[in-house]
Formats: sequence, structure tokens, C-alpha cells
Amino acid sequence: MKIYEISIIPLSGFGTPIKGDTLFGHFCWQLAYNKDLVEGGIKKTLQNYAKKPFAVFSSAYPKNLADYDKYIFKRPNIPSSWIFKSKGNREDQYSVNKINKKKKWMIVNNDFQIDFDESKFINDEELYKECFVKPDKQKDLENNILKSFSQTHNTINRLTNTTGSGDIFAPYIIDKDFYKSGIKLLIFVCIDTEMTDIEKIKQGLTNIGCFGFGMRASSGSGRFSVCESKEIKIPERDDVNACYTLAPCIPEKNEFNYENIFFTPFTRFGKHGDTAARNPFKKPVIMADEAAVFKTNDKNVFKKPYIGKALNDISYTIPETISQGYAPYLPLKLENPNEKSN
Repeated sequence: MKIYEISIIPLSGFGTPIKGDTLFGHFCWQLAYNKDLVEGGIKKTLQNYAKKPFAVFSSAYPKNLADYDKYIFKRPNIPSSWIFKSKGNREDQYSVNKINKKKKWMIVNNDFQIDFDESKFINDEELYKECFVKPDKQKDLENNILKSFSQTHNTINRLTNTTGSGDIFAPYIIDKDFYKSGIKLLIFVCIDTEMTDIEKIKQGLTNIGCFGFGMRASSGSGRFSVCESKEIKIPERDDVNACYTLAPCIPEKNEFNYENIFFTPFTRFGKHGDTAARNPFKKPVIMADEAAVFKTNDKNVFKKPYIGKALNDISYTIPETISQGYAPYLPLKLENPNEKSN
């Protein structure tokens, strides 16, 4: 498999965060209407997906426009004491911990080597400066690249074309996330070049961006444009013993021996889309959110550029439904500093 990075530009608000499993679902609908995107079409592709995925999508990450040779990822979900070394007395360390807690982002060099001693960790305001070549001098929206807004809507009675009155009147609120103008996002995708290629993947993503991604796409949410792409190489290392995930995933059962897993639980309340939306609800799935760290002593894990497994049996109405439980990853060497000092 080859690994590519694809740049996109948000064009509207988003009702759903851009995560790898949701991108996979949207791409499958594009494949359902255009069988040329992947060799064999939708049925054959999904039948083989559990053993041979045609593509594995990452979640979207801010693109570093201040330095194109560096990448921005979420801080790994491991104990903060493993990342930040203790300094000073207990009182000073308490103040430092409050500052470090806000550093939710990690800057990595283009060699994709994660080294906690050398990697830079930043907060939301510092992230803003990394995402623009010339940051605004004014503190616009607190210098955050993403801002949530709530919008009130009314339920319309289609028989009377009114909102109704009394108990029938049912206003509701929709939350949308808006990226600041000028922001670019990066999506990483592992591609089986025997089944598809980067141009076909970009074509599918372009169509998704035109029609909308996630919730409220029919009312204008989730629009984006696809820009440049390039192949990337993640160097092999002999000293690695862990995987840092770039998308929500489900660990393989009994295939690899994971010594420990550090993650934030993420529950996917999935829904069918497109023509299957008449019976929309899927079974909820608990996943390890992106930035999880899977520690292992099994070197076989690192023979392929993704970890996890495909998800099936997630729909009551469409049994053949499948979802991406895979995730691209970055290899790293993980050590417990407390054990090392002992």
C-alpha cells in the first residue's frame, strides 16, 4: 500500500467532525454510484474489505502553513507525565501542569518521527499561528481555527406550511463548527494501488465536498474543495514499540498482542445515508478515538501501514453494512519514564 496526504479547504460549516470512518462511509456511497473508483465495484470491494481494504482514511488535521516541513497532530492520549518532564518543586510543577494541559496539539517533522523530547506541543492559540503564514494581529475569535455556533430552527408543518402553535411549536437548535477562512486541512489515506489510485480517491472526495459531508449536508453543511496531494514515506524503525493512530479504530482481537492501549473512548452513533436513510439508525459502536497509542512487542504489527479491523454486524436493516475500524498510524517508541527511573 502507498500512503498519501490530501489537502482540502473547508467552504462551509460542519455538523459532523471529519473523521476517518465517516469519510469511508461517504466514499462508499460515491463508489456505489461510480464503480470505476475502485476495481470490482462496491459489492466485491466490501466483501473483501475485512481482509483487504482498498483504502484507509485518517481524520482531518490542520495543515501547517507556517512551515510546510512540519505536521500538526493531536497530542497522544497517554499520561501527560510521560510527555512532559517534571521540573521544580511541587508548587511550581502544579502551575506547569495547568499550562501543559492546554497543549492539545503536537508538531512533528516531515520524517514523522515522534520524539517527546524534541516534538513541540502547543495550545489552540499557538496552533492558530502555525496554520497561517501571516496570523492576524487582532485577536479574532480568540485566535482559534475552529469556532462553534448555534443556530435556531423551527419545525414546519408541511400541511399548513407554518410552525404551528402551543405544543405543536417545536423550535430546535443546530450546532455547526466553522473553520476560519484560509485554513487548510490534511487527510492521510493508505491506498491499495492494485484496486484504486490517488486520482480516483481525490475524485470521490471532490464529489463528497460538492454534495456535503455529514449532518445537514442537504442544507449546505460539510462543503469543501480538494487541493493538492502527494505521496509520503514513513521510515521504518527497529526501535519502535507502539502505534499512534490517525483515525478512530477498533483493535484487532487475538491477532496481535497489544501490551497496553491508551485511548479516549469515542461512541459512533452511526446512521445510514443516501437512499438507505429511510431506516437510518445503525448499532452504536465504541471506538478508540484518534491519537490513541497501542503498545506492542509484536513486530508483525508494523508490516502494514494501518491497524484495526473492519466493522460488520452494525445494522439491523442492512446486514451487509460494513464500516472502517482501521486507522493509519505513526510508529513511535514509547517508554514509561517512571519505570525507567526505577
